Amino acid sequence: MKQKVVALIPARYAASRFPGKLMQVLKGKTIIRRTFEAVQQSALFDQVVVVCDDDRIEHEIQSIGGTTFRSSREYESGSDRIAEAAAQLEADVIVNVQGDEPFIAQEALQKLIFLFSSPEVQIASLMMPIHDPEKFMNPNCVKVVVDRLNRALYFSRAPIPFLRDGGLPATAFQHIGIYAFRKKALLEFTQMPPSPLEQSEKLENLRMLENGWAVHMAEVESVGISIDTPEDFLAADLFLQQKGE
Repeated sequence: MKQKVVALIPARYAASRFPGKLMQVLKGKTIIRRTFEAVQQSALFDQVVVVCDDDRIEHEIQSIGGTTFRSSREYESGSDRIAEAAAQLEADVIVNVQGDEPFIAQEALQKLIFLFSSPEVQIASLMMPIHDPEKFMNPNCVKVVVDRLNRALYFSRAPIPFLRDGGLPATAFQHIGIYAFRKKALLEFTQMPPSPLEQSEKLENLRMLENGWAVHMAEVESVGISIDTPEDFLAADLFLQQKGE
């Protein structure tokens, strides 16, 4: 029986590092519109919904015929925000695609969804090889180490695995914050209190590990440019210029 796979895009207007970024116009289209269209055009989902907290984002998506869900209150994380919407939807697998991923690659989403062909997979996410030593040391780049079955052993802002003799490990991976959950797992996860490691590193994925849940990782080479800062926006603009858009 085919699983119903739904993409939920949490879209908060008041981003701390780049307020209003999702409504910034990138070559004629807002970032949230580009993200919505990229996810929809991947043709991998039975439904795509933008979960928002602001009239501007809601009107933007509805103006192009998209579906929105309005959050009833403020939430600490994107997972909490999409859980409210997920509870009211018929779905087997929920994919959380951040609203600031206008170039999200179809191949990356496909690999993530494919993991759910195994019934044991409850939570999955993405990782990408790190080749740049500066990136490896940067605390804004979240690292993940995995076992031989590509299940996460630990996530950290610290450089892991640590090389005692210095340098960049041969198998260093950046965690890409796109998650997929079975619906029941998402609802259970968001009812759990924040865990000690999560509070220490400010990474909600550590709550999953501390509660004994396996997080299955798919390796990808690229997911596109995420827009967290004004500098990222300029890089995205340059990328589109080079593509001739």
